[in-house]
Amino acid sequence: MEAVVVKNAGSHYLLSALPEWAPFPAVLRGRVRLEGSSATNPVAVGDCVLYALPDDGEAALITQILPRRNYVIRKSTNLSRSAHVIAANLDLAVLVVSLWFPELKLPFLDRILVTCEVYGIPAVIVLNKTDLYRNEAPEEVARFRRIYESAGYRVLETSAKTGEGVDALRELCRGKVVLFSGESGVGKSSLIHSLDPSLSPKVGRISAAHLQGKHTTSLYEMYPLSGGGFLIDSPGLRGFGLVDLKPEEIPLYFPEMLKASEHCRFTPCTHTHEPGCAVKEAVDRGEISPERYNSYLGMLEEDRKFR
Repeated sequence: MEAVVVKNAGSHYLLSALPEWAPFPAVLRGRVRLEGSSATNPVAVGDCVLYALPDDGEAALITQILPRRNYVIRKSTNLSRSAHVIAANLDLAVLVVSLWFPELKLPFLDRILVTCEVYGIPAVIVLNKTDLYRNEAPEEVARFRRIYESAGYRVLETSAKTGEGVDALRELCRGKVVLFSGESGVGKSSLIHSLDPSLSPKVGRISAAHLQGKHTTSLYEMYPLSGGGFLIDSPGLRGFGLVDLKPEEIPLYFPEMLKASEHCRFTPCTHTHEPGCAVKEAVDRGEISPERYNSYLGMLEEDRKFR
């Protein structure tokens, strides 16, 4: 029988035959693995699996992991050989960020966006907590929007406190399997509760010493949305390393760089030192943001560092 993994708690799982929502417990049979995967977790939330029911009435046995349509995978930069699949078979990734508390880290966001591009997952950037800084820092908000809208991404401003943007976000999620991800402390859990008050993921507080969020979600879990669709909540992240990307492949997943590179004098072009590089020229003209270009350079340097 076939079902979808809706919760991952170490070696124990909950399955449900979506779109029906009736979770039941399951465990892995023996050494089930996804063929060709080097990830530390063989099963991720969102995976479609085959299972069998044992005669003793205990937990179902996951016997096979079916091929994934897509997935989001990351490695920790301080444990570069360890990769972890965050979620699989997604229709949309909602990437939640805030300008302050915690401070926005564009390279972190860009790494997630590149991963979504690699696996063909549509992504929406949600700038949360706008009630805190719209009046105090309108230039910063406008600058952030320019960076990512010029790259082709939708930026949605929200506030879990005031409800701004929540209806639009709810409509985006309707009928889809959606991953909610972001750094610790960006207000992801509060935003999820605003989307659907029946959902109450743990809400954390900001560490004043480091202006970073404390981890509040330790499990990967899917929830049904009352307005239709399913939401996967992931733990707050503090690092996001790229997996299985060659240096020459990285610029292919920056949409604005890919478009400009058609006019580079040399092919392939690393967009770092070559004469006649259309990408560098576009940066100089302000058509590609220097922030995004610097994120790209950082990914190249990271690749050299950990090879």
